[in-house]
Amino acid sequence: MLRKFEHSQVYHPTREMEFEPSSVGRAWEEVWLTTADGLRLHAWFFKADESSPRKAFAVLFCHGNGGNISSRPGYYKALCETGVNLLTFDYRGYGRSEGRVDEAGTYTDALTALAWLQTRGFPPSHVVAWGESLGGGVASEVASRVALGGLALQSSFTSIADLGEEIFPWLPVRWINRIKYDTRERLPRIGCPVLVMHSRADDVISPRHGERNFAAAREPKLFWEIAGTHVGALDADRPKFVAGAEAFMKMVDAGVRQPGAGARHG
Repeated sequence: MLRKFEHSQVYHPTREMEFEPSSVGRAWEEVWLTTADGLRLHAWFFKADESSPRKAFAVLFCHGNGGNISSRPGYYKALCETGVNLLTFDYRGYGRSEGRVDEAGTYTDALTALAWLQTRGFPPSHVVAWGESLGGGVASEVASRVALGGLALQSSFTSIADLGEEIFPWLPVRWINRIKYDTRERLPRIGCPVLVMHSRADDVISPRHGERNFAAAREPKLFWEIAGTHVGALDADRPKFVAGAEAFMKMVDAGVRQPGAGARHG
């Protein structure tokens, strides 16, 4: 019963497709991935313009716990404006992907998507794992295993246990917790540039999570304060979101590896 309750609180997949990829306004293709354990995953690949100076870079977009890949066209469009390619995929059990979602499975799914990007000519050093909310926990695991070009944590948490204690203060969360997504624990071991993007008005994940993740991350790193609620960053201040993505892509593009105190903007 406890395991079922925990699973239902962490994952909220939907099967219905809300938007078509054409709404992003970029050249795109539908992709089907096959995981090591034999599941088919649904994905979309948005191709950068041939004239883009960042056409050799790709964002691996790891979405949050609700909806599916069709729920986030605004984010895809905003990130594509930085001139990169973008691959977004559905975890097992989400959208048109097969299977039932679990923590280990999401890691396998993301690594499968990364491997597909490599077959398309994008080495890990030219890939940014972009984690939105729950996706931050997935992206940070990928970055801890593979030397990526960058890791972005958008409106994400330190760990499921930390977040669970805040949402359910009357429950012995750390005693019953089995789903971890412990990003803060991983960050000291991740050597690529890190972006932490969070809003002071986030109504789901406190900005304290962003602050703690930023403190745990190694240099080079960038904290970029966005506006709006947990899902309202683009509605509240889209130019600020895009500017943060652009600033981070410049760090990745330049291969910044300088020690120091990092940067804060917002």
